[in-house]
Order: sequence, then structure tokens, then C-alpha cells
Amino acid sequence: MTDSSALDPEDRKIVTLARAARARNGVPEGAAVRDDNGRTYVAGTVDLPSLGLSALRTAVAMAVASGARSLEAAAVVGEAEALPAEDLAAVRDLGGEGTPVLLAGADGAVRSVVTAG
Repeated sequence: MTDSSALDPEDRKIVTLARAARARNGVPEGAAVRDDNGRTYVAGTVDLPSLGLSALRTAVAMAVASGARSLEAAAVVGEAEALPAEDLAAVRDLGGEGTPVLLAGADGAVRSVVTAG
């Protein structure tokens, strides 16, 4: 477990935004990404009959659709203990192999930080 109070304020912000998206939308996961200009993109899980996306892949897609050229960091809030390879691949595609991804529980406590590589 990572001490959330030791996080950079900008990383703490994306965890908070991801947590709020999850709670507000009543979805299994909330995610937020920060691009290289400091802009944030927030999303929840998409679960439609014709389209299913994790919260993180949705947030990355929103960043790309808004013109982001790179990512500085990402955060996911949910019950999962690990992230699927597809989620990390989406972050890596836009942010590169060293992009940190914070994985937090529903309470916002960061359980782990992994890189997209």
C-alpha cells in the first residue's frame, strides 16, 4: 500500500477525480489521466451491449480525442487488485513505457503504482 498523503498533489488530484467519477456514475471503476499539458480527462466504465471499455481505456480515448499528445500519469479507482494488460497498453500507447498508473481502492487509498511498460 502506498501512503496517499505522500503523493504529489497532481497525482492525488487524479485519484480524487477517478474516485468521484466512480461514485457519481455508479460504475465499477473510475479513472483519470493527466496529459503533458496538465489537462485531466475523467471517465467511468462503459458497459453497453455494443461497446465495453474499462474506465482507464475510456479516459485515454477521451484524451486522444481531445488532442493530447502524451500522458504524464493515470489513476484507476475500483476493486481490482491489478490492471488488465489492455489498460496498461492504452496508457503506454499514449504516454510511453514509464508512465505511472496509480491503482486505488474505493476509499481512494493507493494500493500500488505500476508503469505502463
